[in-house]
Amino acid sequence: MYLKDLHQLGIGLAMKADLRGEAKVKKLLARQNKIYNDLSKSKQEKFDSIFLNNPYPDSLILNDTGKAIKKMFVGIDIDVGDLLLAKELGADTVFSHHPQGKGLLYLNSVMELQVDLLAHYGVPINIAQSLLKPRMSEVARSVRARNMHRVADAAKLLNLNFICLHTVCDNLVARHLYDLVAKNEKNLEYVSDVLELFSSVPEYKIGEEEYGFKMQLFAGSEQNYCGRVALTEITGGTEGSEKIYKYCAMAGVGTIVGMHMSEKHRDEAQEANMNVIIAEHMPSDSVGINLFLDEVKKADAKMEIIPASGLIYHSRLKNKK
Repeated sequence: MYLKDLHQLGIGLAMKADLRGEAKVKKLLARQNKIYNDLSKSKQEKFDSIFLNNPYPDSLILNDTGKAIKKMFVGIDIDVGDLLLAKELGADTVFSHHPQGKGLLYLNSVMELQVDLLAHYGVPINIAQSLLKPRMSEVARSVRARNMHRVADAAKLLNLNFICLHTVCDNLVARHLYDLVAKNEKNLEYVSDVLELFSSVPEYKIGEEEYGFKMQLFAGSEQNYCGRVALTEITGGTEGSEKIYKYCAMAGVGTIVGMHMSEKHRDEAQEANMNVIIAEHMPSDSVGINLFLDEVKKADAKMEIIPASGLIYHSRLKNKK
């Protein structure tokens, strides 16, 4: 398998898992291509072609050596030290979950996903879009001051394949948890039932037992009725608008599940009488990465995986007969 194959596999899996539906994602790509085709030639030359065939521009190839992948170093956050460690361990490829380089630059773009996801749970789409736009702009501004190409530059100097797959893996964990909730919906009456259900996910169980991560109830009570459980803060780049919670409550959502939440978001959720479960960042990211790595191993069983940098590695393949 080569780096382009790895990237194409990830994009394809993410589109199938996307909670908006694969058809909607393809429709959005078609719209991007129409926008491009309608531009003047001079403007087309300035248009980033990434947006024409990749619906998740925070998931990119950052350095391609042209060499086949034999040993891949995989982590949630990768810095230059991790690249040096990967080189020392004989890896030829480094996979970062969190975006680097242009992937970080385009983090705000994938937040559009949240608009349709909120609409799916009953929030009027015009309200979701209006509230999200200022937050997207804030995120776009916040990354500009960072030295975002530093790690990718180091990967080039070390002659390492380097890729980041952010929303690709977040879509996989979002779909996994969405299906888990849907399958057990009749048994979810109280918030405690939701917490118990999520604790059955291996990465959350391992995360608590071995690493000290524990699913957090940020707002509400375990004894509260959970109402409709919404996976609105698992995928879609980063935290959306803190003003959205009252509209979620009005739409019939009782419990929000996310990976992390700021204090101002928590305060607004409490004001809206929402229950908020934070499923911990590293274990949640690990679920999505592991689901992807299982598909990679199906495609190339000989590839060696080196789990590192916060990844709680768990393969579901060994549990299948």
